[in-house]
Amino acid sequence: MQASLEQLSQIVVFAGLETADKVSLQPHTQLQRYSKGEIVLHEGDRLPAKLYAVVSGSIQVTKTASTGKETILRGLAVGEIFAAPALLGNRIAPATVTAESDCEIITVQRDALLKTIQNNPEIALRMLMVFNTRIQQLHETVHGLVSERAIVRLARLIQYFAAEFGTESSSKGEYLKVNLSYYRMARSIGITYEECVRLIKSLKSAVAYSRGGKITILDTEKLDAIASGNIN
Repeated sequence: MQASLEQLSQIVVFAGLETADKVSLQPHTQLQRYSKGEIVLHEGDRLPAKLYAVVSGSIQVTKTASTGKETILRGLAVGEIFAAPALLGNRIAPATVTAESDCEIITVQRDALLKTIQNNPEIALRMLMVFNTRIQQLHETVHGLVSERAIVRLARLIQYFAAEFGTESSSKGEYLKVNLSYYRMARSIGITYEECVRLIKSLKSAVAYSRGGKITILDTEKLDAIASGNIN
């Protein structure tokens, strides 16, 4: 099934694209629906030459080490593109992509995309900005795993999700619009489930954890201090 013009408009790198250009792209798109927990791409899959993007729901990107340990690299929401090697590299999926919720994925054929980029070179610039940001985040993650204490990494992870998905005010503080289970946080920063539980408890003056993975930031300044490495 082809993507609608409205769905194409949701893709961040197509922001501002003229309707005529979206109409030209439309026949070269495909919309695929996935249920929560379903695999979108397997690490090591050979990918067709297409742009991949999320247009509803959210996905999770994970990497499995040779030891079998799985690490969450990132979560992506509506409008985000992914699977860069399908367009720019060896076309081998570098990680596994799983539907974090029921979601819809759009693919756009590479040749059609390149023709659109010829008339709209800002699309290529937006794509480079996205992939450059991802590389910087990966560098910071690797650096943190090597040199930063686990509690600092945890504080930064909470800040990242607060900035990425937003927060809402409550009588206790600002709660994250996305739920973060102990398991997910532990896998994201390279620690055990048990250590994550212990660290969350040690952050109780800055962060509250409720059943189901609800995170509330009680004291933004304290969380900022911990994320900066200023730990008493």
